[in-house]
Amino acid sequence: MSAAKLPELQALERIIELGAGRLESRVACEVGLPDGTVYPVHVITLGNPSRDVPAVGYFGGVHGLERIGSGVVIAYLQSLVMRLQWDSTLHRQLESVRMVFMPLVNPGGMAMGTRANPHGVDLMRNAPVEAQEPVPFMVGGQRLSAGLPWYRGPRDQPMEMESQAVCEVVAAELLTRDFSLSVDCHSGFGSRDRIWFPYAHKRAPIAHLAEMHALKTIFVQSHSHHRYIIEPQSMQYLAHGDLWDHLHLQSCANGQGIFLPLTLEMGSWLWVKKNPRQLFSRHGIFNPLIEHRQQRVLREHQSLLDFLSRAVCGHRLWLPSPETRPQQHAMALQDWY
Repeated sequence: MSAAKLPELQALERIIELGAGRLESRVACEVGLPDGTVYPVHVITLGNPSRDVPAVGYFGGVHGLERIGSGVVIAYLQSLVMRLQWDSTLHRQLESVRMVFMPLVNPGGMAMGTRANPHGVDLMRNAPVEAQEPVPFMVGGQRLSAGLPWYRGPRDQPMEMESQAVCEVVAAELLTRDFSLSVDCHSGFGSRDRIWFPYAHKRAPIAHLAEMHALKTIFVQSHSHHRYIIEPQSMQYLAHGDLWDHLHLQSCANGQGIFLPLTLEMGSWLWVKKNPRQLFSRHGIFNPLIEHRQQRVLREHQSLLDFLSRAVCGHRLWLPSPETRPQQHAMALQDWY
């Protein structure tokens, strides 16, 4: 498949053209396929570049089969670019936040119709993080063969190009600030939409558990009819090589600010239940194939992505103070651990 025939890449490059002068874009890396086709991994930024303002990152397409993740991020980016033509409130918001987008992290895998990248490596099992407890066989990451799913890559080798690109963007744009958060959009687990946060490599709570619980609290308060399950990923399963565990640990080692990485895991089993014929399509296990259902999924997550940008802007109003942090931490332990 040529680059011109990858719909998500076409849509993203149209948005970059539409937003010319209002956004910045660059190519983080280029990914080659065995047939010689080369795909760019785009990074798009909006808002105030000053390190004095907080930032939010939106990521999708880490797994090539999960096209709906890219679709959700691209739909939100398109909405922002269209609103920039008339929305004065958005212009004011962008004065106090940096927004970073990598909607198509694994274009090679998407073009090939595989979960992994063109080297057969699962980018969410590729980071140098080892689980501290037993992980599920295969699902938790394996080094047996690139021909099997959830392959971590060769031992003691650098991360894959796409993984490194994500790490470099997060380190430059998010970890350099006092406060930042991110959301990585996936599909394929369960029949409920879940919002996961680290850790995946151990069951212990993250250092900024109180802040994560405070974020959950304001989301629930302002979205009383939401249908998300918000939980640490370790409540479901443990895994080696989780990219967001790696980056969160890196932010803690830096000790310069707070970084809260989230994963939106859209529950694709519900789509299969409503349309069992999707089981006969590899893409159908991870994506809604019926047009009206796909449009509904693209719509229903936009409020979450928009909430995150607003939460980042107003983080000083809801982050726990030194006095309230112990209580918030205790409530988080009661809720999740």
